Amino acid sequence: MTTVRLPLFPLNSVLFPGLVLPLSVFEERYRAMMRELLKTPEDEPRRFAVVAIRDGHEVARTAPGLPDPTATVELGPTAGFGTDPLKAFHKVGCIADAATVRERADGTFEVLATGTTRVRLLSVDASGPFLTAELDPLPEEPGDEAGALAEGVLRSFRQYQKRLAGARERSLATGADLPDEPGVVSYLVAAAMMLDTPTKQRLLQAPDTASRLRDELKLLRSETSIIRTLPSLPAQDLTRGPTSLN
Repeated sequence: MTTVRLPLFPLNSVLFPGLVLPLSVFEERYRAMMRELLKTPEDEPRRFAVVAIRDGHEVARTAPGLPDPTATVELGPTAGFGTDPLKAFHKVGCIADAATVRERADGTFEVLATGTTRVRLLSVDASGPFLTAELDPLPEEPGDEAGALAEGVLRSFRQYQKRLAGARERSLATGADLPDEPGVVSYLVAAAMMLDTPTKQRLLQAPDTASRLRDELKLLRSETSIIRTLPSLPAQDLTRGPTSLN
């Protein structure tokens, strides 16, 4: 597969293929990115790449503040990511296809995108108004026994949902039936579980679907056991994440 070059949108979260990403875009570097995406004809995909931040800040400092009131305001496409942005990001991310890019009256943007394909980050270019990256698309291999593992993960996930709903003292809204395609299951569960960014990143970059499902099965059993022990564990909605303010 050939490499691709796309605009790069670093976030403090992990995007998985098939998952929806709402964004509220207000920083000038990302506003410039959206203006560029709007130049793409409507019948062509408006794509950018999302990578999770390993060491840095999602939103650049725009004014001096604690702990150093004299700190220099950060500007430019690399603001918040140090002198070598490649080192600030995890190396596996996801291409996002923007279905909606709507400019508000104040010049900010409302964006709704969907994750499509995993990519490996090869290089980062900071010479323009926003970051761009050279990316290597990663194929999704099924691995051994992916189908059977997906069935086990779905059973454990439903139990996890029930325990989590009980911990929040609320009824479980099942909604639509969960999918049964192993790859889709693996990404949906990875996105829906309450996990820290490094763990979600580990799931994203799993070598194949079966490996991801095996990891999720262990995590689900562990997390369900924790919720059973600590019924007051705080939680967020399982199938919704917060809008990233960028």
